[in-house]
Amino acid sequence: MLYGLVELLYRGRTHPAMLLAGGLCFLLVGRLDEAVPGMPVLLQMVAGAALITAVELAVGLLWNGDGAIWNYSRCPLNFRGQICLQYTLLWVPLALAAILADDRFRRRVFGRPLPDYRWV
Repeated sequence: MLYGLVELLYRGRTHPAMLLAGGLCFLLVGRLDEAVPGMPVLLQMVAGAALITAVELAVGLLWNGDGAIWNYSRCPLNFRGQICLQYTLLWVPLALAAILADDRFRRRVFGRPLPDYRWV
């Protein structure tokens, strides 16, 4: 829901598919430190941006073929208007927000300790 809110604030509109995509991205990015224990946060951020871009491409190819939800065709280095380098780079700090939020969520809900962040 938070990603949908970000879209509403940034673009003034969103789509139900983006709520699902945002939730899936949050889950995937949040699991990175469990999938690869000890992964530095900077690497998690880059891997998270790659995961978000992959989800965006999959959702785009399934539901956004006509560009009605979003259209990156005017952005340089885009692929079929579904993904582009500019937004992949934007997902890097968004991945950090997801990593930190997921860690705090797991602490509050499951009582897990916060990880010992290693940045590089």
